[in-house]
Amino acid sequence: MANVMSLPAVRPETEVTEKAKRRRHSAEFKARILREAETCTQPGELGAMLRREGLYSSHLSTWRAQAARGQIAALEPKKRGPKAKVIDARDRQIADLERSLANATRRAERAEALVEVQKKLSQLLGIALPTPPEDT
Repeated sequence: MANVMSLPAVRPETEVTEKAKRRRHSAEFKARILREAETCTQPGELGAMLRREGLYSSHLSTWRAQAARGQIAALEPKKRGPKAKVIDARDRQIADLERSLANATRRAERAEALVEVQKKLSQLLGIALPTPPEDT
């Protein structure tokens, strides 16, 4: 028993596998599998076909339901994520005009504030400012 305790432990090598990727099947592949599944009449024939193709029965039932609903285009793999927004040239122009209006408004407010400061300073120092001509 003492000899068994003194033996070094043998560790198996750790296998690192590549990250799994989502499988995407083309519409032609799905249509071919559906046609082939229809020809399977013997017991176990359908299961053998699914194993050979590396598919699950849920794939087959989903594709059959889509085909029954007439969603032939649904057999194509769909791109995941939010749909890209199409930006209209008019929308871009409106955004640019709004941005330039906001900049002009900020500049006008700053100029008005400077004029107010100049008026207050001239009143404190007793300097008379020229009055602008009246517009009629």
